Amino acid sequence: MIAGPATAPAPAAERATPRAAERPPSAAAAPRPRGAGSTLAVLAALGVTAVPTGVVTAVALAAGGALRLGRRALGRGGTAVPRGRVLVTGARMTKALALARAFHGAGYEVVLVDTDRYALAPHRFSRAAAGFATVPDPRADPAGYTDALVALAERAGVTAFVPVPSPASAVLDAAAGECMGDGVAVVHPTEAETRVLDDKFAFCRHAADLGLPAPEVHRVTSEADVLGFDFADSGKRFVLKSIVYDPVARLEMLRLPCADMDARVRGLPISEERPWVLQELVEGEEFCTHGTARDGRLTLFCCSRSSPFQVNYEHVEHPVIERWSREYVERSGVTGQVSFDFIEAADGRVLPIECNPRTHSAIAAFERGVADAYLGEVAATGCATPDPGARPAHWIAHELGRLARARDLASVARVLRTIARGRDAVFRWSDPLPFFALHHVFVPWLLVKSLVRGRRWLRIDFNIGKLVEAGGD
Repeated sequence: MIAGPATAPAPAAERATPRAAERPPSAAAAPRPRGAGSTLAVLAALGVTAVPTGVVTAVALAAGGALRLGRRALGRGGTAVPRGRVLVTGARMTKALALARAFHGAGYEVVLVDTDRYALAPHRFSRAAAGFATVPDPRADPAGYTDALVALAERAGVTAFVPVPSPASAVLDAAAGECMGDGVAVVHPTEAETRVLDDKFAFCRHAADLGLPAPEVHRVTSEADVLGFDFADSGKRFVLKSIVYDPVARLEMLRLPCADMDARVRGLPISEERPWVLQELVEGEEFCTHGTARDGRLTLFCCSRSSPFQVNYEHVEHPVIERWSREYVERSGVTGQVSFDFIEAADGRVLPIECNPRTHSAIAAFERGVADAYLGEVAATGCATPDPGARPAHWIAHELGRLARARDLASVARVLRTIARGRDAVFRWSDPLPFFALHHVFVPWLLVKSLVRGRRWLRIDFNIGKLVEAGGD
């Protein structure tokens, strides 16, 4: 099992990689804050596209209804006894929808959950959702959040708990899972394990302790720790990263040493309560992964090349990364969802950067095999990977945004190729309402709230289902 760290830092983020500090300076600029003008422009664009999207949704619903009537008429519409009931959190996120559809397709009933803030979570309208409930915000009421999940699991009679955590809730989901009855299968690390996995410093140290390759790391709790570090003696360059999650600060990290180091470090919120890490800088190609582990066995795995704003997923075979992931899972004995990020250096070294003990959006790359990997008999379960030749996953709203920003024909062609050869991660002809609700109910609702409150946002994330903003989740 994984031993816990000495302290309990707040969770880290699922990253849109590669990190700013690990990219050339020209690519590291954070997006500029958007105000009322941008909000109104996006609302107008979503309003215009609501009509064609609504027509497609209506046609899909009508066709689906006719198909179900036909099956009943032929005596094929009987209701099978559910294999179990699964509680899935994070209902606003595409990855929660992907899991719900996989479980539903395998004969399970699914209860989706999100916080009160996201009561209009678009995927609550999915055919895969047998129910939906809200719980308190984990940042505002941690105890209320865990208590509500435990009570809901008991009230709904769930047989499995599969959290799709936000960065703020991974540890709390682990605590809730440990309080559920023996009859509930929890696919999530323990609370102690989650604290290690979610801590960039503790995770890298733990990987090294297990005998696996890992970058050099140093935990720092003050400006003096950073400015007094002997970079010359180390002979390496480092990236300074916050361990505590901040949706804005995580976009801007420092490569050290640098010429203006004193000025750049002064004023950073580094303290015992908000520890940072100096991590060995490794330059090269970055990869993100999703893994599902059961009793120390890797039962689901995919690997994708990363991009600055990660909303495209296509599985690539990388035996070294898969082997490292498998060995970490086996040596640690962990159960749960473990999403490792790696960099492959020019010299061939492959090193982990961090782990997010959460569902990764790369799970959208799967079209089958998910339910058994999560809930099937471990002894009979191999390791599922996306089918060879599976169409890459994308989010059409992001691709259309890239198309609108394209400045040359090559960029236009690249986006059109992405759309043509891939598939939207949300839209399904058999389940069209989540797509309509995401683009024409949920995101407009978030934008109107930001407009009324006078808040500025950095970008819209249709994948995670939120506005990226300072102080956000």
